[in-house]
Amino acid sequence: MKAIIYRDNGGPDVLQLVDRDLPVPGPGEVRVRVAVSGVNPTDWKTRSGATNPKLFPEVTPHLDGAGVIDAVGAGVDQGRVGQRVWLFMATAGRPTGTAAEFTVVPAERAVPLPDETGFDVGASLGVPALTAHRALTVAEDSPRRLRPGALDGKVVLAAGGAGAVGHAVIQLARWAGATVISTISGPAKARLATAAGAHHVINYREGNPAAEIRKIAPDGIDIVAEVALGANLALDLAVLRTRGTISIYANDGGKPVELDVRQNMVLNTRFQFMVLYTVGPEALAVATEDTAAAVRDGALPVGEKHGLPLIRFPLDRTADAHRAVENGVVGKVVVDVTS
Repeated sequence: MKAIIYRDNGGPDVLQLVDRDLPVPGPGEVRVRVAVSGVNPTDWKTRSGATNPKLFPEVTPHLDGAGVIDAVGAGVDQGRVGQRVWLFMATAGRPTGTAAEFTVVPAERAVPLPDETGFDVGASLGVPALTAHRALTVAEDSPRRLRPGALDGKVVLAAGGAGAVGHAVIQLARWAGATVISTISGPAKARLATAAGAHHVINYREGNPAAEIRKIAPDGIDIVAEVALGANLALDLAVLRTRGTISIYANDGGKPVELDVRQNMVLNTRFQFMVLYTVGPEALAVATEDTAAAVRDGALPVGEKHGLPLIRFPLDRTADAHRAVENGVVGKVVVDVTS
């Protein structure tokens, strides 16, 4: 089979297209013929060595993907062979991800994908959707599970709604009944956030964004899903309601964060930092179940008309796919593996 591998940390050029033997699923595992592989910022950061040291002599990257189960290991229902699935956390603690024609994952990391749902959607779930779920379920007085009506009466602010996680935040929050506001940096991204389902979009570079948000939500924001805490903290605190939550999944731009302790004491601010690798099995399990339910409801479409343009690369150009993500391309980067 064809696979992308790297043996050393570094830039995109360390990625190589090679031939490898077909993997064999062990007990509790499934083998998936990968159709589409999703690329996330964590994939290039792991490849570069910026976040963690390389744990294996050879690594096939990418946490997310979608395809069809073609073999199962001992203890897995044989009826799963032929099942369409989406994959998440494929490389968590393992050397082989979805940038290959076939990959092997624990059976619970291969989630059934409805026949009417495309592999592009499946490959775009994983990191973005599970992160979004976590961001929306950590507030003190919010539910731990998402379903239609779960966030009725809540107001969610999706910072950077044109990004993959921001897009998923908008879609899941809207599916669960929240009023969704998204901050964006210009008209093009405003169109994408609106297409994703945001009720209101605010250009944070113009006028008085805090005042605009307060007009929409005079009692304040319940949950902020934050992609750039250092840059956006002042705005977040200006619009957060008392006992509101700021869910932080990134700090794009890397601006240092300084907290006014007294201000946050008065607000009773809850800061929840998150990364999927360490949220724990229970949080991952419920996020996966709720995301699967949203997919069945058709609540997580992708593509430009749904607010998340797809930027496609063939498997032999996976290095270019990584470059696109590193350079901040707007949209979801996917790698077409097999037809």
